[in-house]
Amino acid sequence: MQGNPADTLARAHARASCGGGDVPPRDLPARAGLPGWRSLSSRHIFKFHFPPRMPAPPPARPVPGVGLLQGNKRTPAMAPPRGKATRRASETASGVSAPGVKGGASAEPSEPAAVPEAARPGARRCGPAGASGSGRKKPQVRARAARAEDQAEGPAAPTADAEPPAAPGHPLPRATARSRATARSVRAGRPQSGSPEGPGPGPGPRAPAPHLGRREEAPGAWKPRAVLEKLRLKRQEISVAAEVVNRLVDHLLRRLNSRESEFKGVDLLRSGSYYERVKISAPNEFDVMFKLEVPRIQLEEYCKSSAHCFVKFKRNPKGSPLDQFLEGGILSASKMLSRFRKIINEEIKNIKDTDVIMQRKKRGSPAVTLLIRKPREISVDVILALESRSSWPASTQKGLPINTWLGGKVKSDLKRQPFYLVPKLAKEGSRFQEETWRLSFSHIEKAILKNHGQSKTCCEIEGAKCCRKECLKLMKYLLEQLKKKFGDQRGLDKFCSYHVKTAFFHVCTQNPHDSQWHYEDLELCFDNCVTYFLQCLKTERLENYFIPDVNLFSRDEINKLSKEFLSKQIEYQQNNGFPVFDEF
Repeated sequence: MQGNPADTLARAHARASCGGGDVPPRDLPARAGLPGWRSLSSRHIFKFHFPPRMPAPPPARPVPGVGLLQGNKRTPAMAPPRGKATRRASETASGVSAPGVKGGASAEPSEPAAVPEAARPGARRCGPAGASGSGRKKPQVRARAARAEDQAEGPAAPTADAEPPAAPGHPLPRATARSRATARSVRAGRPQSGSPEGPGPGPGPRAPAPHLGRREEAPGAWKPRAVLEKLRLKRQEISVAAEVVNRLVDHLLRRLNSRESEFKGVDLLRSGSYYERVKISAPNEFDVMFKLEVPRIQLEEYCKSSAHCFVKFKRNPKGSPLDQFLEGGILSASKMLSRFRKIINEEIKNIKDTDVIMQRKKRGSPAVTLLIRKPREISVDVILALESRSSWPASTQKGLPINTWLGGKVKSDLKRQPFYLVPKLAKEGSRFQEETWRLSFSHIEKAILKNHGQSKTCCEIEGAKCCRKECLKLMKYLLEQLKKKFGDQRGLDKFCSYHVKTAFFHVCTQNPHDSQWHYEDLELCFDNCVTYFLQCLKTERLENYFIPDVNLFSRDEINKLSKEFLSKQIEYQQNNGFPVFDEF
């Protein structure tokens, strides 16, 4: 007799649990000499609790919908082991259904994990809630369809566990802030689609837009900042030149004020490119004005030029040192300049510590040019200027158009300053009118260039830097290099830096905002200045910035052939990257 089957089964199970051999639970009845497993009734099987073997601790199951953290990167939540086809189907269903698949379910980040029954082979996820299906359809069909759609339509949308996309870059500048030359430069330096520098093969996210504010110049493109670096004045040269020039100027001022002369009371007014801080190449040219105040004068506009006038005294007290320069009650500019020139020539002979000579007089020029020969050659233009503190002449009423640029208040303050008259003679055909004086506003030009921005902090230490002065330097250098290259042929000697500066002021008026002169847009802003100057040459019209009725490019001043020649040369330079900047 075999005894109670349940007791025999319990004893066999206990031996297996205590190391009596690796006996699977379903083989216990046979090893115990009992009838087959299926011959036992459910009453015998479930009456006793059979303690299982102590299994190894299972791997940690993550919270449904939340991945594990590995370093700083989140990994997708783990899924229970399953068959290959079932795993593909479940992963496809738990993600985002491919576009174009009919009946596909969309993923939800808060979707719960599958119940154990859904993890069994033959089970699948379906529907937005992830309920169990009948298990009759094979999931492989859906997985293959999703992969085919992925390849046909491109990359799928990121899942909830995917890393967030990179933040987009700075926005692109507006298309209007690009010149033709700049566009060619950017296109040349931009990698083409599908190039080795681009993304790898296969679909992928779009790269963030680059910031083109501080772009790299394309190979072969001219580099304006490199040119400006070449034009930068060296501190040592500035120090040596300034010391020599200041010593000469101080000596002349003491001489003119130490004796009873026609020019006693003369004072210094520093002007010109060096004092405006737009001097280029080398500190070898200086302009200084010796101003002499003449009260109670009356101006009579010269009929052929609004920039020139005759000077008369409202009251002519006897014994005035200027009486000797009167011609019919009119103060003669040529006589006064001759006397001024003679005194300076006599005085430089008494300077022992400086080797200086006087240059030959240039016809029609208001300057007395001195040449310092040691330690290096330095040219100094000394200009006599009459100072008037009365209201500005009527010809200047529509001039100085800085209302939208620097403001109406600044304009009013500037027009309260005195104006000056220099002995620049008006031209009448091939002759000069000896008694005429020309209006001068060089001190106003200096003030504008010093405070050139709409913002009071423009180009200051704590303010944004603009490129206005850099554009003016490049414009001056362009004209200087072309005059070196072609000499005086075709009348290029008629053009001077004052023409460039006047055109530059007009460009500033047309582009008054600091945002239009970002330093990063130097190439574009310089191109705008060149284009405006070319327009003035072609139309033969360049208005004096202070006296709009005066055309600096009139045929009386410069002939048409000279303007056409300069225009063609500048156009060639603009279209070919300014090769003249690398010459000489």
